[in-house]
Amino acid sequence: MKRQDGNWKPVEGYNWYRKIGNRVCAELDCGSAVSLRDRWTGSQIDSWRISSHCDESKLSDCFTSDTVIYSSLELNCSDSVRLVHGSSVCSGRLEVRSNQSRSWSSVCEGHLDLHGAQVVCRELGCGAPGLLQGALSGAAEAPVVQTFTCEGHESALLDCGSSGAQTCSSGTAVNLTCTDQDDVRLEGGASRCNGIVQMKHHGEWRDMGYEYYSDLWTLKAADAICHRLDCGSAVSVRDPDSSDPLWSISPICLLSTSTLMDCVSTDTDSTGSALFLTCSDSVRLVHGSSLCSGRLEVRSNQSWSSVCEEDLDLNDTQVVCRELGCGAPGLLQGGLYGEGEAPVWTSELQCEGNESAVLDCRRSSSAAKTCSNGTAAGLTCSDPGGVRLVGQLSHCAGTLEIQHQGQWRPVGDRYGDWDLKSGSAVCQHLDCGSAVSVNRTDDSTGRPVWLMSVPCVKLTSGLRDCVGPDDYYRLSFAVDVVCSDLLPQPNISLSDGVFGVYQQGFRVLVGSDFTITCSVRPQYPGGSFQLISDTKKPLNLTMPAVNHFAHFLLSAMGYAHRGNYTCVYHVDVYNHSFSSSQSPALYLTVGGNVRTNTQNTH
Repeated sequence: MKRQDGNWKPVEGYNWYRKIGNRVCAELDCGSAVSLRDRWTGSQIDSWRISSHCDESKLSDCFTSDTVIYSSLELNCSDSVRLVHGSSVCSGRLEVRSNQSRSWSSVCEGHLDLHGAQVVCRELGCGAPGLLQGALSGAAEAPVVQTFTCEGHESALLDCGSSGAQTCSSGTAVNLTCTDQDDVRLEGGASRCNGIVQMKHHGEWRDMGYEYYSDLWTLKAADAICHRLDCGSAVSVRDPDSSDPLWSISPICLLSTSTLMDCVSTDTDSTGSALFLTCSDSVRLVHGSSLCSGRLEVRSNQSWSSVCEEDLDLNDTQVVCRELGCGAPGLLQGGLYGEGEAPVWTSELQCEGNESAVLDCRRSSSAAKTCSNGTAAGLTCSDPGGVRLVGQLSHCAGTLEIQHQGQWRPVGDRYGDWDLKSGSAVCQHLDCGSAVSVNRTDDSTGRPVWLMSVPCVKLTSGLRDCVGPDDYYRLSFAVDVVCSDLLPQPNISLSDGVFGVYQQGFRVLVGSDFTITCSVRPQYPGGSFQLISDTKKPLNLTMPAVNHFAHFLLSAMGYAHRGNYTCVYHVDVYNHSFSSSQSPALYLTVGGNVRTNTQNTH
């Protein structure tokens, strides 16, 4: 690989997985990644090393220079066939490149049969063909090529017989999904949805795990495995030590695909921590913004069913949220997360609220039940932990701390990868706007910290879903966040005049002087207040804040003063300029005969 300095250097083969390799193949215009592996070299030469928490969408930012290369990377791309715009390397719209033409072309759905699909999946290093249909992964942009006639044993699609080029009707370009060659299971637990995660890769079953320097296993990443096993949602994940060889898998990769073979590391002799995963066996929330929100589905008789909103009460939702490892139930609303395609559950829950699982509740049956449109139950459970910013005058600025497993700890910054986007997720969670600054700060106290997966934080509103499983980390770097909605809403009041209450505001005696006072809860020294009106002659006045107050004296009340007045507070702190939201509106009108309610008050 060549970077800014113009020098070509070998790339260390450690920490790679197929999904990143596929990005390299795409940049080389070489189809899809078929295989990649690392070969031991152990050389003292300059090289490039890829980050273990690489975001493949920003591949060029993932590399750092090194002076040692332990293993070189060997990557094999498919030169003449690829699947594009799918959810994994092994799914998407089929495109083919012939030996005569270096451009990519689509294939009509009716011009590829099962034998042809078998050849494509084999050529791409994927499993057997599954779904074959048109337009699933987007309409074709590439021109359409010939019909392929395969016998199924060919090693490449271009080895098959073919006929002349044709055009096909809109929406019928071939979309193909090949199965995942790798398999997964949970062993040693109380049920098939609980236990040590094991994966079958290259025909061999091993515990699935990760190494210390890889990204964190989180509930969000582990949920892909629960989904693969048809086991509901991830409830908890632990990482017991293992001395046996592991299949190391990238949790970052699983945030965007459930295809295991895309995410297995090139390191085939990995040892480290295994994974003990607990999934909810009988209940899940789908299509929500986190694992604790979504449309409720219940598993019964080996299938998932939606639940009608009218069939749930507070006791029922308490049990659902508890079974999912979430906090107390919040919003319950029909149709909030769509109607779904699952059939409606024919039983009505009658929970007492203390059960540990939904299927432990009593139920009444109503055969052939249907929900009216828009009433499939959508549920949002609260976060069982907490998030806060501490150490500053505002709750919207400070050192990031989270409550996990009942303990408040700072969030450690292991890689220095917290940025404005991940900081904004924290600010939004706290209803503090967006992040204006995120800094890595020294914390030499040696306190234990919680670690969070930053790529996960950027993808989900459920911060709990992104906490790592370990509780023994002690790092010297914390995360400081300053949010945009730093300042409290100011207050506005009327004083020093002859006035009385009038409907939703005040009537001020015509010709009298009056004072409007802006104030704010003491927080930061200094600053200024801006007084704004929507009167006939709009006002836009500014005064410095003195002891968090500013008094605006207005003379000779007249009809031009009628209207709404609001205050805004401005202050410069943390090397940024901040403005509060507007105060509540103060409405003033004018009168020649005022029944005095307040006079000459301060």
